[in-house]
Amino acid sequence: MAKMLVIYKTPADPAAFERHYHDIHVPLAKQLPGLLRYEISRSPVMNVLPGETPYRVAILYFDSLEAIRTAFASEIGRACAEDRRKLAGDDDLVTMLLFDTEPL
Repeated sequence: MAKMLVIYKTPADPAAFERHYHDIHVPLAKQLPGLLRYEISRSPVMNVLPGETPYRVAILYFDSLEAIRTAFASEIGRACAEDRRKLAGDDDLVTMLLFDTEPL
């Protein structure tokens, strides 16, 4: 299984972020080809180490890293990437990590 972890910093306008995220971004992302599951954090997110506490965390599940690449190469994937720039335009406001997992 492969995952995409998206970590958002606190937006300038949290209410506008929430509206856009739930009304536009999530419905668009749920159309990604190969997406198996989409989870988001509930507030508050707690940071157990020193540093900035994330505002929102999303985890998208796919079969493989190749499936993630294929999803984001699609028309919907490109639309998601474009919309993410509307949602959190400054790349410093978001961290995206892609990784395979293995059971232990």
